[in-house]
Amino acid sequence: MQPALDITNSVSGQPWRWRGGAVDAQGSSFRPDDLVTGLLVSRGCARDQLEAYRNPTIRNFMPDPSIFRDMDQAAERIADAIEGGEKVTIFGDYDVDGATSSALLIRLLRGLGMEAGAYIPDRLMEGYGPSGEALVRLAEQGSSLIVTVDCGAQAFDALAMAKAAGVDVIVVDHHKCAALLPETHSLVNPNRLDEGEGAAHGHLAAVGVAFLLGAALLRTLRARGFFANRPEPKLIELLDIVALGTVADVAALHGLNRAFVTQGLKVMAGRRNVGLNALIEASRLDRAPIASDLGFRLGPRINAGGRVGKSDLGVRLLTTEDPDEARGIAEELERLNEERRAIEAAVTEAAIEASHGQDNRSVAVVSGEGWHPGVIGIVASRLKERMERPAIVIGIDGGTGKGSGRSISGADLGAAVLAAKDSGLLVAGGGHAMAAGLTVDADKIDRFADFLDERMASDVSRARDDRALQLDAVVAPGGVTPDFVQALEEGGPYGAGWPSPRIATGPVKVIKADIVGTDHVRAIVSGKDGRSLKTIAFRAADTALGQAMLSAGTMRRLWLAGRAKIDDWGPRPAAELHLDDAAWAD
Repeated sequence: MQPALDITNSVSGQPWRWRGGAVDAQGSSFRPDDLVTGLLVSRGCARDQLEAYRNPTIRNFMPDPSIFRDMDQAAERIADAIEGGEKVTIFGDYDVDGATSSALLIRLLRGLGMEAGAYIPDRLMEGYGPSGEALVRLAEQGSSLIVTVDCGAQAFDALAMAKAAGVDVIVVDHHKCAALLPETHSLVNPNRLDEGEGAAHGHLAAVGVAFLLGAALLRTLRARGFFANRPEPKLIELLDIVALGTVADVAALHGLNRAFVTQGLKVMAGRRNVGLNALIEASRLDRAPIASDLGFRLGPRINAGGRVGKSDLGVRLLTTEDPDEARGIAEELERLNEERRAIEAAVTEAAIEASHGQDNRSVAVVSGEGWHPGVIGIVASRLKERMERPAIVIGIDGGTGKGSGRSISGADLGAAVLAAKDSGLLVAGGGHAMAAGLTVDADKIDRFADFLDERMASDVSRARDDRALQLDAVVAPGGVTPDFVQALEEGGPYGAGWPSPRIATGPVKVIKADIVGTDHVRAIVSGKDGRSLKTIAFRAADTALGQAMLSAGTMRRLWLAGRAKIDDWGPRPAAELHLDDAAWAD
């Protein structure tokens, strides 16, 4: 394949390639509409679906919830609980997906006249997923129905204990399932191995599955005449929560997820959810949120409660109707997020040190005594980016390790972790293709690492050999304007599985470059026409990219590649380029 701009070996050692056809956004014939079409097609959109993908609606992408196994059974059971006045508890995971899934069902049930309880396990004391002790305790406290969200697909022992205690449990999950399923009333999960048509929606986050359950529940109640004398809740008004959970859980943004996020952002802009509004204000957003804000501003703050604070803060924030309570929780989450950043930085430094000597492994597996389990997932992501291979980070406490892993496209980490569990190397484990969690005895970590190295070697090698920087367009530095960035956004929302556009510009000379913050490289560059552009390379001071920008001076020219963004910190919006790579032009 012909490399883009004839660049076969950038400063980071990779070729540049066009994601689709090359789009030259420099000429007088350039039209933004052509750019958007190119962005959509290059990301897998069929030409006969262009209009649907330009304006993704729930109507165009929503499947019949009944295609999913156990969906109607689950809806009927919840409807029985509503009509019978039963006590219901929503048992959620402690991350954003769990918090949003829980909040969605709690708010929907509230609209149906039921005040469901919420139970979010403590990450440090209870760990991931439902424990038998917790389920039995909830049953003893009067809950006759428990709905687990974003967890439960692998909770064999816990669900068996719940069944023995006489409580019905409905599992709403999206994590990979084993061939054998736990004993439960209903298990709604598009990633069941026996799933039929619903398997096409395996990319949904748990909050997306919960939304479909909500639709099935309303349909069931409608058929029973439940709304003859009362208004029907508008499920569509909960799409702001769905959008937040979908993006923050790094679910692939194609198909139904695109509609969830596009329409959810519109709902979010209306600021109807008291808690979300407080969170937006605490994160100092003075405009309507966009998809990237959900992943990088709002999501981390919700997560902070489960990582280093009180696990139920997220669901409390998203379900409260009290503005004062919402502000207080949002402020606490802001404080906890700063604490999380400091802990994360320390563990990241230790993990990088521990990774030295693992360049020959297909999967980097590092562990350390006392590493905070609330940040190991983020650290695994940092390590994956740094080493360009799957990474698992394990915190050890008292002979037991809690681990979290992140993978690269083309290497299914969740399946490998499940296989390791089945082989007896793990106490517990599961996940999906791009992320996984696990519990392991400390004395088995080395054997587990060897297992992953052997099992994933060919997939990782193939994925890394195919590595290339994908470009969508080339544009002159002076052409990177707010209007151009807006044209790029028309192809969104962007995220996992639907990458944000990457553009190339150049050749440029570096007018000024320096280090800002801890290790970010900021530079002003100029094109042949003398037009300048502000750029920044995050966490790059000690990388080949950062060193190239710092050493180029005005004598050598560079091609630059990155994401065009709006800098809205100044008196008026300006465009800048967030750098991913560079290549010498002479």
